[in-house]
Amino acid sequence: MGSTHHHTHTKKQQLLLYHFPCKQQSGVLTMTGAPQDQDEQEAEQDNPTEMLYTLEDSPPWLVTILMGLQHCITMICGTVPIPFMVSSLLCFGPSHPMRGYLVSTIIFVSGVNTLLQSTLGVRLPIIQGGNFAFLLPSIAFLSTNYMSCEAQQSANLTVEDQEELWRDKIRLIQGSIAVSSVFQIFLGFTGLIGVLLRWITPLTILPTIMLVGLSMFDIAAMQAAHHWGISLISTAILILYSQYLTEVSVPFPMLRKGCSFMLSWIKIFKLFAVLLALLTSWLLCWLLTHFEVLQKGSPARTDYGVQLIFKSPWFYVPYPGQWGVPRVVLSAVVGCMAAGFASTVESIGDYFICARISGGSPPPMHALNRGVMIEGVGVALAGLFGTGSGINSYSENIATLVITRVGSRRVIQVSAVLMMALGLFSKFGALCGSLPTPIVASLYFVLFSYIVSASLPMLHMIKLHSPRNLFILGFSVFFSLSISKFVKTHPEVINTGLPFLDQTIVTLLQTTMFLGSIISCFLDNTIPGSAAERGVTKWQERFSNTHISAEYNVPGMLTCSRKMRWLSYLPVWPKFKKEEYFVNNPVDVEHNQKSTVDDENKSQDACRFVEEQHHGK
Repeated sequence: MGSTHHHTHTKKQQLLLYHFPCKQQSGVLTMTGAPQDQDEQEAEQDNPTEMLYTLEDSPPWLVTILMGLQHCITMICGTVPIPFMVSSLLCFGPSHPMRGYLVSTIIFVSGVNTLLQSTLGVRLPIIQGGNFAFLLPSIAFLSTNYMSCEAQQSANLTVEDQEELWRDKIRLIQGSIAVSSVFQIFLGFTGLIGVLLRWITPLTILPTIMLVGLSMFDIAAMQAAHHWGISLISTAILILYSQYLTEVSVPFPMLRKGCSFMLSWIKIFKLFAVLLALLTSWLLCWLLTHFEVLQKGSPARTDYGVQLIFKSPWFYVPYPGQWGVPRVVLSAVVGCMAAGFASTVESIGDYFICARISGGSPPPMHALNRGVMIEGVGVALAGLFGTGSGINSYSENIATLVITRVGSRRVIQVSAVLMMALGLFSKFGALCGSLPTPIVASLYFVLFSYIVSASLPMLHMIKLHSPRNLFILGFSVFFSLSISKFVKTHPEVINTGLPFLDQTIVTLLQTTMFLGSIISCFLDNTIPGSAAERGVTKWQERFSNTHISAEYNVPGMLTCSRKMRWLSYLPVWPKFKKEEYFVNNPVDVEHNQKSTVDDENKSQDACRFVEEQHHGK
């Protein structure tokens, strides 16, 4: 008991010393943060044992709550742009109360899915949040079948007509997303994802993920056009905080027992770059609004957001079907299925990275299948609750594991509970929803750029000097963007005589991610090339792990397997060894003990019989 307490206390000291190494000067305790060079950081990332708390560890509750809050803030900063984009698709004004409700809903659903994934899914310390990929088919379908926001304003619609119009739009989005999740759940539950990955190679994944970010450039430009000055300043602040000031330590006064005071030097820009940039830009807009520098009616003003906060209730409980009964359109469903598949492949890559960083062994196939299945369940929940997008794993939070050196599963589970609590507090959602549109555009510029480059680390798997690979990668991206742009401006060229089929084809051809995945997959599997050249050799090495790791088993699985042996045939269920069925099993232990006693009694009887026979002689 004492050793365990000492071990936990030592880890807590290490946690503090990592960020703020102590130094005593003239009787006053100060702290300095010595930056690590790149080689040391890479060594730490490649050596999971350097983590202060690994996957199965349980940090002290204070550390757990603080680290969980940090993951929560990181997820919110990356997810907030999604409800803003959905609001623009639904033609909401800056003070429309639905903006706050959408923010609260997506935060709440992200918390629910994070708890499901870290407990029942792949069981890694990985955050689930909103998915930009599902916005592409929604944008393609709505822009083709509904009038633009400008046309809607000039149509002089009544308030009732406007509400019925946006409800019809979001019901269609949520229904399409929810139905498409069946495909993702099926891939995970049946283990079919492992079969498909034989043909889905790095050269298929690279252009697919790149096109998710590249397809958003016109949306980001439209949002920034509301006030280019504020958007550019906000972008510059975000780049300054996230790239130039990451190694700058800021002093914070803290009280400490036995010391008069203490200065903690914290690399705050490395931890909360996006949050600090948003607050700085927000403060700038407030000052410009207060001194009437911004014109009346400017989307950069903050007084419209104040109205949204006052109108919002203190608490709101999101629930499935809160915007009405979902509607389903096949063309949108197919586009969302393509988005779900691309997100699945990306999440599988995140699982391996997260396992290495958090000190866990590579996830076995049953854990991957279960993670994909639970992610599909999360997409279904996101659709039914009406978030306007799907769900996938957040690589930004994996970077937070490296920064904090805390890879505990419990931290992520606590973070999930915090997300759900903030999602119920609708004033917080209204506060996030009141963010001026030009500041949101700066988030688009940075986050979409990150999405474009997120798949580039996979380039090390393929041979870059190969003309074959360069052609497939470049052609898939450029040709998909060209086709999508042409069909978007000339949808009438698709005329099969069947309106339903025309609608489906137009939607799919406008979804660049779908086009890029189909083109790159076809070319990579038909153009001759060696397995090493295509990156297949390194890609398949990731899925060669067939060992059994208890850290990926859901509690109670072994007990269920003892009672129902057929469960081991499910792709989402681990295949326990025969001896594991009898370890710590009370029934079997009692039976074995009884058998041992019987054997001993028989041996004693035999010996006694031999002795009697001997004496008789």
